[in-house]
Amino acid sequence: MEPFQEFLNKVLPGNHWFNFFGFIGTLLVGTLLRRPIGRLLSQVLFAVVRKVSRENEVSVQEFVALLRRPLEYVFLLVMVYFAFDLIRIPIHWGLAHKTEFGIRLILYRIYKSLLILALTWAVIRFVKFLAVVFKRRAERTETRVDDQLVPFLKDILIVLVVVISGLIITGKIFNIDVATLIAGLGIGGIAVALAARETLENLIASFTIFADGSFVVGDSIQISQTMGDVEKIGFRSTRIRTVDGSMMTVPNRLIVSQMLENQSQREFRRAKYTIRLDLKTSAVALKQVIDQIQDAIDAHEFTKNKPGSVRFDTFGDQSFDVLIIYHVETSDFRTFNRVKEELNFKIMQIVEANDVRFASPISTVNLKNDFQTQSVSDNSLS
Repeated sequence: MEPFQEFLNKVLPGNHWFNFFGFIGTLLVGTLLRRPIGRLLSQVLFAVVRKVSRENEVSVQEFVALLRRPLEYVFLLVMVYFAFDLIRIPIHWGLAHKTEFGIRLILYRIYKSLLILALTWAVIRFVKFLAVVFKRRAERTETRVDDQLVPFLKDILIVLVVVISGLIITGKIFNIDVATLIAGLGIGGIAVALAARETLENLIASFTIFADGSFVVGDSIQISQTMGDVEKIGFRSTRIRTVDGSMMTVPNRLIVSQMLENQSQREFRRAKYTIRLDLKTSAVALKQVIDQIQDAIDAHEFTKNKPGSVRFDTFGDQSFDVLIIYHVETSDFRTFNRVKEELNFKIMQIVEANDVRFASPISTVNLKNDFQTQSVSDNSLS
């Protein structure tokens, strides 16, 4: 070791070979053991919070999958700190102390920023773990308010964690007075405030939605020309899955500022349309068709609880018009369409069974035979 120590004294004077190999060994340990240590730390942390996840709401495998990666990097950064703490910086390099401005201060602040970001990542993953726990609890309750409240609070907490982390890095590590910085932005601060105005409006609107309870996740709503099922209510916008499968993102401030129809709170959906029967239909056959359609509507399980109406409405130019109105006992749009289809087929069968035909529009086209006119004119000339 003496030759190596002599070489080390020339390159890094003031360091013993034990320090150098300790530096290398610590980095290797941090690199090779970060995964098993990250898994072990996750399992230990899960044992601590087991009371929160009672009734096996979240397994240890799910918890480890969430927390392992950020804890790996926290462990690796700690090992990097201990490794570099074993090395003495030669005085003749002329590097300023880490408390004074220089390369050591910059590296030290970068290191602390990375450590705080890794810890922030771990806290965010822990918040997501809590969200999974409470989401599964909410699924077992009858009310759906808590189903939408859990992801909303999760997003709020994540934003708060990120903001607090940013303030710590800015204020504690880089020694910047955040209040003075914001006040000193001047016109830039005004621009930021104006840019954040809509975000603040959407945040306040999200609390209004929760407080008012006009709709919850899973409800079918219609706003202006947009109709679909609510999938998520965030602190900025609400996501709506439309009937054709598209995902619409609507700012919350727009939702609370216009008329909204909650179709899920309907007890019934009304169907209203007209069928047109051929003019050759006799009065007896027409009366039989109307009575049988009425009986079919009154007998259907989804339309029998609220009386429907089938009436000979008017004499059309080319048909006898029968007005059909009934109410389907459902709030689901798909069930409404299915029942409507079933009754439509039943109406077709009734019309066919009574030897009645649906009216067909007749169009009369008058054509002028110019060729015949021209031929007559030619014959008269001859």
